[in-house]
Parts: sequence; C-alpha cells; structure tokens
Amino acid sequence: MGRTRNRADTALMFATLDFGQKLLVVGGILSLIASLLHIGVIIGGPDWYRFFGAGEDMARMAEKGSLYPTLITIGIASILAIWGWFAFAGAGLIWQPPLLRTGLVVISAVYLARGLVLLPMALFVPEKINSFAIWSSVIVLIYGLFYAVGTWKSWSSLS
Repeated sequence: MGRTRNRADTALMFATLDFGQKLLVVGGILSLIASLLHIGVIIGGPDWYRFFGAGEDMARMAEKGSLYPTLITIGIASILAIWGWFAFAGAGLIWQPPLLRTGLVVISAVYLARGLVLLPMALFVPEKINSFAIWSSVIVLIYGLFYAVGTWKSWSSLS
C-alpha cells in the first residue's frame, strides 16, 4: 500500500532538487496554471476571451456558439499542459517524454520569443501595444527564463 505524500514530504523533495530542477518545477507549475487559465476562459465565455486578450473576433464567435474558439483554446491548453510535463520530467519528477532536451530548448525558445515580441511591436506597430500586450509579454518572458535557465543548469542530467 502506497503512502500519501504530505506537505513536509513535498517540501523535503523540493529541497533536494538542484537549482536547475527547481527552476523547471516552477516553470512546469506556471505552464499548468496557464493551461488551467485557458480552460477557465472557455468556461468563462466571451467576456473572458475579451479580458484575456483573445480578441473581439474570438469573443464574437464564442457568443455565436461557434466551436472554433473552444477548440483553439483547448489546443493551447493541451500544449501548455504538455510543456508542464516536459518541465517536470526535466526536473526528474516524472517519466520522460521523447526528445526531452530538444523539447525543453524549443519550449524555452517559444516562450522567450513570445515574450520578446514586444520589442519589434514597439518599433513597427506601436499602436498595437496596450497593457495586455505588455503584461502578457512580461509574464511569458518570465516563463521562458525559468525554462531556459532551468534547462541550461540541468543539461547534464537530461537525456
């Protein structure tokens, strides 16, 4: 019979991880939060699509009962959950997906690129910059840094 993990066990397990593994755990948690937030947007409906920056077209389609916004958002939520899996696997906490190193590098690059997209926007389409663009870019850049530095620091233990 297996023993359930309590808070002290979890804290001890986290304490035994090296710095890179800890960064990957945080990155994985952030990805899972983002995944759940996308599911929340589906449940919240058109107003949530607007609030979280999906755009007026997506909100209108959701208002009309189109499946398109739901399918796109489920797709994004699924990708973010898979990215969480890669982070936890990189930290050595769960089974490894194929191409773990490659996956973590690609995930890091996507998060960082999405976070840095604000720079060319500021140069070429400054009228598109609003508070959502700024905050979402900063948040995703932070996600990317957790993944990139965590991957770099854990590289030798990744296979």
